[in-house]
Amino acid sequence: MKNQWVDFLFGKVTVKVSGKGIERFLNTLTRNGLHIGNVKRHGTETITFILNLQDALKIRQYARHHECSISFLRRSGMPFLFKRLLKNSGFMVGGILFLLVILLLSNVIWGIEIKGAKPATEYQIRKELDKMDVKIGKFQFFVENVEAIQRKLTNNIGSLTWVGVELKGTTYHLQVVEKKDPKKPDKLEPQNLVAKKKAIITNMYVKTGQSVVEINDHVEKDQLLVSGLIGREGQTEEVAATGEVWGEIWYMSHVEQPLETNFKVFNGKEKQKHSINLGTFEIPIWGFGKPEFTEYETEKSTRKIRFLKWDLPISYSNETLRAREEVVRTYSKKEAIQRAIELAKKDIKSKVDEDAIIKDEKILHQETENGKVILDIHFKVVENIAVGRPIPKETLE
Repeated sequence: MKNQWVDFLFGKVTVKVSGKGIERFLNTLTRNGLHIGNVKRHGTETITFILNLQDALKIRQYARHHECSISFLRRSGMPFLFKRLLKNSGFMVGGILFLLVILLLSNVIWGIEIKGAKPATEYQIRKELDKMDVKIGKFQFFVENVEAIQRKLTNNIGSLTWVGVELKGTTYHLQVVEKKDPKKPDKLEPQNLVAKKKAIITNMYVKTGQSVVEINDHVEKDQLLVSGLIGREGQTEEVAATGEVWGEIWYMSHVEQPLETNFKVFNGKEKQKHSINLGTFEIPIWGFGKPEFTEYETEKSTRKIRFLKWDLPISYSNETLRAREEVVRTYSKKEAIQRAIELAKKDIKSKVDEDAIIKDEKILHQETENGKVILDIHFKVVENIAVGRPIPKETLE
């Protein structure tokens, strides 16, 4: 098997020898180190055999001393194959260029289909896609992946509830779900408004119902604020009490703020790496070597290479290495206290309704221990404490 590969690599020739003294001629070739194989006799004065190409170039000098004629019947192996390829190089180059053109066109965006969107929303989507450079005629390698496109469309277009992005061949398919207009509130059943928290009443706006508390009243949780029974005794009518009752509530927050905080930031340095993947084997094509920086974050994007509608086992990868460094932020005691108050406010806002207002804060306890500022803070918050609750049956009776 090894000899066959060597013969193919260096080339071999089938030689025909005719005349008298053929045996002496073969002996001469053998004595001079020429390797002869597959010798066949054809009649009494003709034989054929196989020689390496290098040996075939020497055979004529030995044939001059013998009464025989030599002709070459067949040539095979890499040197002759390469010669034929060069002879037909025009067809070969044309075929390669044709395949390359098809390969490139198979990785260009040729269509963008949007389903489930109203005309106005579709127009907004196409404008956003243009900003992201997702256009017909662009190479897929140079646009963001479908997850990034989906995320940006959802964030930038307020009328979208969800958008699915899928790349099929050379076409992006977008399936859109738009936000529906809010339904008109159903007619409320008869109800009272009660306090959801302990508070001091600061303001009231009663739309329907009968108020049973006043401003500056202290109310407990579940206490009746606005009654859904209106009218005089014996002539009452049930309605759905509606409105807003704003109360002042005190919240306590315990927070600790270190005087020194370590965090990592990007410093602007980065290194780009590009590679071609053949299955699991990666071939670097640009951005060789290790980055100059030691600490970094890696972001890698891989794109499949297509040929017509098929995904090839070849992909293109772009890897971005972003350098980061550790920064130590040192706060003065005053700055640490202010930072702690801001953190405490965020914590309070996460526990109350969006329309709640923080009116005031008061530091009850403050100390510095183990490199931290420790605060106990009281916050005065004004929020709507009224919630609807069905009118109890015993009240009706």
